[in-house]
Amino acid sequence: MQAQVEPSGDGEEIGTRRFRAKREAILAAAADAINEQSAKGMTFADVARRVGLNTTSVTYYFKRKEDLAAAAFEHTLDYLLVMLDAAMEAPTPQARVERYLALNMARLSRVQRGEERQIAGLSYLRAMEDPVRSRLLSGWREVFRRARNLWGPAETRAQTDLNGARAHVLMENTFWLPVWLPRYDMDQLDRVEARVMDVFRHGLAGAGARWAPRPVTLPHDPAEGREAFLLAATRLINELGYRGASVQRIAGELNVTKGSFYHHLDAKDDLVIACYKRSFDTISATQRLADEQGGTHWDRLSAMFATLLGVQFSELGPLLRTTALSGLPGSVRQAMVERSNRIARRFAGTISDGIAEGTIRAVDPLVASQLVMAFLNAAFDMRKWAWSMPSERAIALYASTLAFGMFDDRAVES
Repeated sequence: MQAQVEPSGDGEEIGTRRFRAKREAILAAAADAINEQSAKGMTFADVARRVGLNTTSVTYYFKRKEDLAAAAFEHTLDYLLVMLDAAMEAPTPQARVERYLALNMARLSRVQRGEERQIAGLSYLRAMEDPVRSRLLSGWREVFRRARNLWGPAETRAQTDLNGARAHVLMENTFWLPVWLPRYDMDQLDRVEARVMDVFRHGLAGAGARWAPRPVTLPHDPAEGREAFLLAATRLINELGYRGASVQRIAGELNVTKGSFYHHLDAKDDLVIACYKRSFDTISATQRLADEQGGTHWDRLSAMFATLLGVQFSELGPLLRTTALSGLPGSVRQAMVERSNRIARRFAGTISDGIAEGTIRAVDPLVASQLVMAFLNAAFDMRKWAWSMPSERAIALYASTLAFGMFDDRAVES
């Protein structure tokens, strides 16, 4: 990131305050642009418009667009570290997680009241170019390490693995909060926070429930032709974002020409839509087949978890991350959001029916379904973690975070 040029001379203190205030306003506008369009899609002109400046004025603070994006990401990383350090002051793992959630909810409440701007999401961090990318990823690893430390020192490798899964699910769910929290009135946020923490603390499984899933068998096409394009595109878009995964890059991943790409798909938007349809069809098929397989609603939910985590951790995966939505035209994006909401409602229905029969705890089904969506959507990022152990163990460890709560060690002990 470029060095700051601090004003000097008479009125230096006032000038410095103004400089910092303007710089912070530019960073906040950049965060909004990144969240809407990704770091690749953000432009100086758009950021300048959001703060009432011309483009030249923005370049006074940040010489290149990459400098501005990096500074916005670094601001987010610093913000997360401050919240994690504050959470670590609590005496127990449960109290630390509860405090970290409370700090995030308080921040989002301030955002909804217009008292604070949203921070830049980190989904597009990997799309940055080196050497900036390496520096930012190093910062993210430090954030993740401190998040894992909320559970205290681990005495075994298995405990380290489990704490890593817990940290990931916690962080991803707090990143997902801005997507669904605006559906609630401000006076309901304390209740929502309590319901989220209840799932984090105790999980979804009812008393006496065990982790013994029966994954369903999903139909799949051979990884060739159009299916190969969709698979390669999904992986690249998950890693680099919609704008970072160019047609040329996707074609290069498959060692084919751009012409071959257009033989299978008409345009890049068509590709992303097809990737989403493939992912949503996979989730919907899993939900339907788990219901057809029968058993209690806990059996069905655990079958859904095991099947979809298996997809996310396998070579034939993954599912497309919802962050790619920001690159799509508005009408198409809305259609994809509606499909996602239908999937979430079906999870809520399974949870609600499980509560009625006593195999799933009495949780808020709508809140729990959003936690499930984030937990499944983000599992892609843990594939290297999962590949370091047998697949069934990786799935059991990761699933335990929401199945039995973030403080239950039975997945390590089994």
